[in-house]
Amino acid sequence: MKTRLLSLVGFSPLRDNLKTEVLAGLTTFATMSYILALLPAMFAPMAKVGFPVANVFTATALATIVGTLLMAFLARRPFGQAPGLSLNVFFIETVCLAMGYPWQFALTAVLIEGVLFVLLCVSNMRYIIFDMVPASLKYAIAAGIGFFIAMIGMKNSGILATGTIFNHINTLTSPSSLLFLVGLVLTGAFAIVRVRGGLLISIAIVTLLGIPLGVTTLPDTLFSMPESPAPLFCQFSWADLLSPDLWVCVLTMLFFDIFDSLGTVVGIMATSGNIRKNGRIPHMQRIMLSDALGTIGGACLGCNTVTTYVESATGVAEGGRTGLTALVIALCFALSLFLAPLFLAIPAVATAPVLVVAGFRLFGSVRHISLSQPKEAMPAFLCILLMPITGSITDGIIFGLATYIVLSFVEDWARRFKKQKKAIAAS
Repeated sequence: MKTRLLSLVGFSPLRDNLKTEVLAGLTTFATMSYILALLPAMFAPMAKVGFPVANVFTATALATIVGTLLMAFLARRPFGQAPGLSLNVFFIETVCLAMGYPWQFALTAVLIEGVLFVLLCVSNMRYIIFDMVPASLKYAIAAGIGFFIAMIGMKNSGILATGTIFNHINTLTSPSSLLFLVGLVLTGAFAIVRVRGGLLISIAIVTLLGIPLGVTTLPDTLFSMPESPAPLFCQFSWADLLSPDLWVCVLTMLFFDIFDSLGTVVGIMATSGNIRKNGRIPHMQRIMLSDALGTIGGACLGCNTVTTYVESATGVAEGGRTGLTALVIALCFALSLFLAPLFLAIPAVATAPVLVVAGFRLFGSVRHISLSQPKEAMPAFLCILLMPITGSITDGIIFGLATYIVLSFVEDWARRFKKQKKAIAAS
């Protein structure tokens, strides 16, 4: 039975290491678990429009479990999936609060977007979308995501000043800043001496050190019963199906979902050496389909678009390669439903160094970019630059791709001009 289960998630005892996959899953969960606290906080303003905020924690955990189990058994890849933060802002701030539509309207848009994403995944459109990204940009996406998640880690550490145009170091003497530096040294040291599970050990040590420093708050209880997800379950507004605004929201969500997922997957797979010479990624259809089906499941549970999380890079950096890593992530989120106080006690500063180190490992993909070719190097540079600056993987991809297209036209025009010039000179 155990062997059968492991084979279902793509694990092979002859090729993979069980302990490594489990540690990778635990590490990814530790870096992703913040969403259990963050998403309910983001939905707090929705209470004034009748949204059942008290049930968001349970809905978030369940949507994460569903999406990640799909990744484990369908795609067999070491990625965690959860409701996306950027699209969560669009869901709350734009659709519900700015446009004034009820939250049932927004959930309907999420569901339709997920269905359209499924149709794209099972058609040849997935190849067109994926192949339109040149190989140089695929590696640039990996490096850009490296900078992006490293920036998230630096912000979570508390050492960067806020409210300024350019981020600068605010303090290195506060307890959280000192803990971040300790964690950074620990993760680096564990990587140098190749300690298995070093990222997870670092998180545990920093969390414990934060207790006497007042950074880690001990929970009053370890166990708690989750709220029922019933008030959010399948709350769709079919009366708005013909509304033009609904379809504008659907297409916006679909666009960002595709490129956000594509960028994350390409970036992480590039750093683990799973991009083939022709630029293709094995089982890409199943990966994207898991994302699309996860979005449908998330909509039914009352959450916004479910997407592959960039924090999955920490598990891949720990050695996760199969769906067993994703299965461990899902099981941890299942436990979190009843152990929420314990998991929410992990401070952001404990996972911040792990994100920085994972970003460093993703950065290594720049070695595959031909810096001597401006058509390849300039779009790649802009893609890498814009991801951490804008805080959007999608913006970096779109800007880099647009630049590549323009420069390709210029290169083609210059080549034709030279041929015509030579032909005129010859005549």
